[in-house]
Amino acid sequence: MKQNTINIKNKKASFDYEFIETYTAGIVLTGTEIKSIRQGKVSLVDTYCFFTGHELWVKNMNITEYFYGSYNNHTARRDRKLLLSRKELRELQQGGSVPGFTIVPVRLFINEKGLAKLVIALAKGKKEYDKRQSIKEKEDKREMSRVFKK
Repeated sequence: MKQNTINIKNKKASFDYEFIETYTAGIVLTGTEIKSIRQGKVSLVDTYCFFTGHELWVKNMNITEYFYGSYNNHTARRDRKLLLSRKELRELQQGGSVPGFTIVPVRLFINEKGLAKLVIALAKGKKEYDKRQSIKEKEDKREMSRVFKK
């Protein structure tokens, strides 16, 4: 069995938000979308999650059209439903309704069963000084790794 190496991250989300709690959700996909995901043709830039009724949806997730898809191809930026338990949906809906909190996709991967999963996080927006602190921590960590390599 071959190793799955699909692991698409939303790097900007970790810079702009402080993650409070993370959840792993399934995604409702059409036929050619999973083939594009397996090829790594996905972008999580500018994606976010929202509730419609008691269902959680992800918006702006770009899954590029499958090259061999013909007339059965999917729309690249359509809204996709996320699959979570009722308890998790209730927690996210309560947390997401608090001002200053949002639900953002963090990572997309394919699990050992071959299913596409999306890691989402209940997140709080960082202030400008928090972002400067994150940059400083990253630079310090890089400098420490350089010192210890020598």
